[in-house]
Amino acid sequence: MSSSLPNSPRISAIVPARNEEAVIAACVESLAQQNEIAEILVVNDQSTDRTAEIVRGLIPKFPQVRLLETTGLPTGWIGKNNAVWLGAQQAKGDWLLFTDADAVHEKDSAAKALQIAAQSNAALVSFSPEQVMDTWYEKALIPFVYGRLSRNFSFDDINDPRNDAAAANGQFILVRRDAYNAVGGHASIAGEVLEDVALAKLMKRAGHRLWFGSGRGFVRVRMYRSFPAMWAGWRKNLYQLEGGSPAEVYKQFLAECAFLLGPLALIALAIHKWHRLDFAILLGLFFLLITHAMHFQALRRDHFSTAFTGYLIPGSLLYTAILCASYRSHTRGKLEWKGREYPVGTPHASKG
Repeated sequence: MSSSLPNSPRISAIVPARNEEAVIAACVESLAQQNEIAEILVVNDQSTDRTAEIVRGLIPKFPQVRLLETTGLPTGWIGKNNAVWLGAQQAKGDWLLFTDADAVHEKDSAAKALQIAAQSNAALVSFSPEQVMDTWYEKALIPFVYGRLSRNFSFDDINDPRNDAAAANGQFILVRRDAYNAVGGHASIAGEVLEDVALAKLMKRAGHRLWFGSGRGFVRVRMYRSFPAMWAGWRKNLYQLEGGSPAEVYKQFLAECAFLLGPLALIALAIHKWHRLDFAILLGLFFLLITHAMHFQALRRDHFSTAFTGYLIPGSLLYTAILCASYRSHTRGKLEWKGREYPVGTPHASKG
């Protein structure tokens, strides 16, 4: 699928990187193998680890790589937005590919995104990457969260120009340069931590078409490599992703409590009313069977392994705990991420 025709659109890939020494090389190498990507701008956002050193070591092998440095965080800006805006201003391509440092791209991901843009007349194409999960807590929580979020962010609604729904995944956003500039780019959403959704809304309101869909087979990401990192990331994100209001939090909390306590309530009711422990246990097992069958179907719909069905209960417990923590974090008036603290005036969270 990859093309190197002289008149084909050229892409500038922009990779914000803050303390990404464990993943930055794999990301850059996966981008460098694609003919459509004319340049790779890695924006080192004041890293304190070996991120910049690793990128410098890659430049002799991949001359299309450039290393940029942020010099500080301007007032009112989120760190990731500042980094990608710096990269966008330096970029020369017809299209801008914003991607995270922990994303690994298959060799045809850029060509596929350009093909989709041409076929759908979209000014912004975003893939929801395939999620790499190694630990039990990743397998429990991440598919569970994606299952819940799929109710809020339907691909069909987002891709329908007649529908106001808009969203994107900041791990892979390909946007046409002229359309990006016309809406003011990331300077227009400087204080948005949920910058991917904010950019998509900005583009759609301006009349540009969006295409958002699964990136399975084109880009993969392991979002978090430890439990504390996963907890911090979703604590920052989940409140806003679930609607950003106390009413939504209460509704989700009650729904999860009903799921977790439902079998016990059925057992207690059967014992109290009919004095039949065996019938009570059967009721509880039937309830669990139904909920696991629903989770099985959700995993299939969202392109996760159905082997994760058995993680339903720990997934629900983790989700409920982190949603409550995310709500508390916002009500306290501050968000913390990668050593920086942001006021609640900028709470629209994403992995930034």
